[in-house]
Amino acid sequence: MSAKILVADDTGENRALLKDVLMYYGYEVIEAQDGAEAVRLTKERMPALILMDVQMPVMNGIEALKLLRADPETRNIKIISLTAFAVDMEMGQFLNAGFDDYISKPIDIRMLLAMIQKHLGGTEGRPPLFEKGSPSSPPFNKGGRGGI
Repeated sequence: MSAKILVADDTGENRALLKDVLMYYGYEVIEAQDGAEAVRLTKERMPALILMDVQMPVMNGIEALKLLRADPETRNIKIISLTAFAVDMEMGQFLNAGFDDYISKPIDIRMLLAMIQKHLGGTEGRPPLFEKGSPSSPPFNKGGRGGI
């Protein structure tokens, strides 16, 4: 059975691209468009990992993180912050807030996949992490940096 990953981002294009990449690598994907929906879907579906945008309407990613960490049922789910704020000083604040890791936007797909594997382990049955121009490169990564 594939690991479930919840993608919480208010930008539909970001969710769609992340979903395509994650499904290509064998993950089941759940989508949320704001923090409140992320909290609700996490409690309903219990993903193994959450990719959480920080700036979202209704409820931001940090507020959603606090609710998930306060709940005994969801407190141990791995949560990676997706952020456009890539200043090193701020990264420590994300980890101190309770995120397990962070990745800055634009997202480097290779880095994201390595981070997911670090937190979830298990690469059996998944395509190898791709190199630029390799035959295992997913079809949506034509010649680019592999970023979202």
